[in-house]
Amino acid sequence: MQIVKDNQIIDNNWRYVADDAEPLVGDITVSLARWNTDNQKLRVHDGKLGLRIAPCDSVDEMALNLRDIDLVELDFPDFADGRLFSHAWYLRSRFGYQGEIRAIGHFMPDQVFYLSRVGVNAFAPEKIEYLPFIISNLNDFTVKYQNSVN
Repeated sequence: MQIVKDNQIIDNNWRYVADDAEPLVGDITVSLARWNTDNQKLRVHDGKLGLRIAPCDSVDEMALNLRDIDLVELDFPDFADGRLFSHAWYLRSRFGYQGEIRAIGHFMPDQVFYLSRVGVNAFAPEKIEYLPFIISNLNDFTVKYQNSVN
């Protein structure tokens, strides 16, 4: 599957590992709940490690572990829930996270410009047909009135 990262379409080499599945070799993401219970085992995993967070997860809870995390996936359950916008903002501005922040799930291509303004630099849409729209929507506006993290 392909994604948009840093305004380019690239291949995705990350895989999500469900809470009840054994970790795989390679670059994986796990839920915050799984990280909290298995982090010692996951730290010695053969590959890069990422976290998948939901709107109800606490960014403060994961802040101490950010140096061990290469990817944070913001899992949008539906396009109307904006809490993940705040999570991205806090990761970049309050905690200084420099790794990849990826939007996944039910976000709309129309939201990607605003997501990029709060620190999201990668997008994995539900439909691969959205990839060209995401790239074009990242350049929707040339004048910006509000401060951002980018």
